[in-house]
Amino acid sequence: MKNLSQLMFAGSLAVGLALSGSVAQAQAPAPAAQAQAAPATPAAIAAARELLLLKGAQAMYASAIPNIVQRTKASLLQNNLNYQKDMDEVALVIAKEFAGRESEVSDAMAKIYASTFTEQELKDLVTFYKTPLGHKLLTAEPHAIASSMGYMNQWAQQTTEKVADQFRAEMKKRNKPIM
Repeated sequence: MKNLSQLMFAGSLAVGLALSGSVAQAQAPAPAAQAQAAPATPAAIAAARELLLLKGAQAMYASAIPNIVQRTKASLLQNNLNYQKDMDEVALVIAKEFAGRESEVSDAMAKIYASTFTEQELKDLVTFYKTPLGHKLLTAEPHAIASSMGYMNQWAQQTTEKVADQFRAEMKKRNKPIM
């Protein structure tokens, strides 16, 4: 359980770093990014869809609607416990009503990729992911990332302990011991 929480912390840290980098890039776009600001062409969107399919992006949003319905129901049940049975029934109706809306995420992701990469870059990426090395990257990278994040978390924990020990030692030299 501790390893899972550490992995989640490392993942959150990595996402936070990635997002902060994205914010910085958004504030000061690179010249190449400015050049690709043109609207995405239908061919670029099609290539982006194929790329996202190869990368398995649909797994990210495939269960979005059921998860949103369940989280919303759980949240509403906190203040309405006596409606459990009704809320369960309503959840099924709402899930059915919203089924298929995941395609909105798929469409948006394809447009984002198509406006971030050129049509040719997307086609080149599709070609790459169809190669043996591309397939290997798709299958092995999640493990490599998880292992890297695990190492990063372990390293951070060990370094934190060393830094804390150093603080204690330096404060002890000043006759101000800390715990």
